[in-house]
Amino acid sequence: MRRIDVRLVAGLSVVALVSVGAAGCGGQQGGAAKDDAASEVTCSVSRETRVGIATGNATGVYYVVGNALAGQLSGATGGKLTGTAAETGASVQNVEQLVSGQYDVAFSLFDTAVNAVQGKGSFTAPQPVEALARIYDNYTQVVVRNDSGISSVADMRGKRISTGSPKSGTEVIANRLLEAAGLDPAKDIRAQRLDLTKTVEGVKDGSVDGFFWSGGLPTGGLTDLFTTAGNTVKFIDIAPLLPKMNELSPAYQAGTIGRDAYRTAADTPTIVVPNVLLVRRDLDANVACAITRTVFDKRDALAQANPAARGISLETARKTDPVALHRGAAKALEDLGAK
Repeated sequence: MRRIDVRLVAGLSVVALVSVGAAGCGGQQGGAAKDDAASEVTCSVSRETRVGIATGNATGVYYVVGNALAGQLSGATGGKLTGTAAETGASVQNVEQLVSGQYDVAFSLFDTAVNAVQGKGSFTAPQPVEALARIYDNYTQVVVRNDSGISSVADMRGKRISTGSPKSGTEVIANRLLEAAGLDPAKDIRAQRLDLTKTVEGVKDGSVDGFFWSGGLPTGGLTDLFTTAGNTVKFIDIAPLLPKMNELSPAYQAGTIGRDAYRTAADTPTIVVPNVLLVRRDLDANVACAITRTVFDKRDALAQANPAARGISLETARKTDPVALHRGAAKALEDLGAK
């Protein structure tokens, strides 16, 4: 068995680099057999295999759902397949580290995944990644302090705005929204490239005027903000920027942040982006099949971890084009009756 390094996260802050695959451990990383492309896909994992799952910020939905998925893999495969979820900067970083072999599965916003396979945006060449499935949708959540004087994205000129972690899908969307509103992200705002935890802290102490966040509903960090400081912040409506965003990608869709998500006074129109689970093209097909089956068979357990996972549906699972489905995932979805 070969040796890899996987970042493990304990609790919300401790990150340790551990080696998976020391002699006698009895397991292997979820790689590909040399004849994998020609072998039959049975969805059966015959050897003990461990996969690393790249998620996102510790207070975001990727992290919560990713940990829940990691916890379900062993029981779903008779103990043969185990997983470890890691905190990361999210989409762009996830794809980079997936391709480099640091992780075996990665959460990603769909627009970032499309850029990856097409070699556009943050990627200078097409990346060898494929999808396990489209999962739940991410909601673009733009929050500002009431005293900031901001009522639209255009009003962010000169303000201290958190655009998300570096190399995150949130940062990609934030910069595109700023450009759609006629602003230069590099010059017209005082950009704060912060993770969600630091962003929320900054909004609370007044050092951040507003922020962009792309995540499922509800996101823990925003629940904290609206619970403890809801009288000082508000959502802004970014729906008028959707036509400009659609010029960049059809991945952007109209959506609504319901008032019940964070107990706000009213619903907020917004822009929604689907999420996909990505793997390397050469991932063992049976491992890919087993993970995909677990996502859908254990959807209710994932939704107990965060309600956003209720959006995981066989109705939309195959809708990943132009990101190809991994052949193991295609077998799982066929068996599950996905349309």
